Amino acid sequence: MLSMASYPPDLQVLGVWFADHPRQWEAGEAYRFAVEHEAQFIGLVDIDGISEGQGKLGYWFDRGVWGRGFASEAAAAVVRFAFAEAGLKQLQAGHAADNAASAKVLLKLGFEPLETVELLSHSRAELIQQRRYLLNRPVAG
Repeated sequence: MLSMASYPPDLQVLGVWFADHPRQWEAGEAYRFAVEHEAQFIGLVDIDGISEGQGKLGYWFDRGVWGRGFASEAAAAVVRFAFAEAGLKQLQAGHAADNAASAKVLLKLGFEPLETVELLSHSRAELIQQRRYLLNRPVAG
């Protein structure tokens, strides 16, 4: 379901991507979090594309744990981190139009629908309709 990841994964590209994570964190360019359950890696949630107080929320979970609330719980924690710790003002997110579960996660987090665009999904090797969303940092009251 990832638009930018290749499938099957290119291990050399993945190695370079993982090796750059500490530098990205230190520079405030991206924050990536592994999600574990019962000592097993089950997915990840990240914020990347950070610029001028905005970032893009993304997540991936192993198919075996879909529908168990892990994406909602982990993404909610990363959204809190983005606003409270990283100081971001706004998050964007998106999902393939045929991924109703991702829509549910984003709406539950308070994301508002923004637009639908056509883009190339590298993992599917085809054009898809991607629904995009926006979430502003809550105003302290």
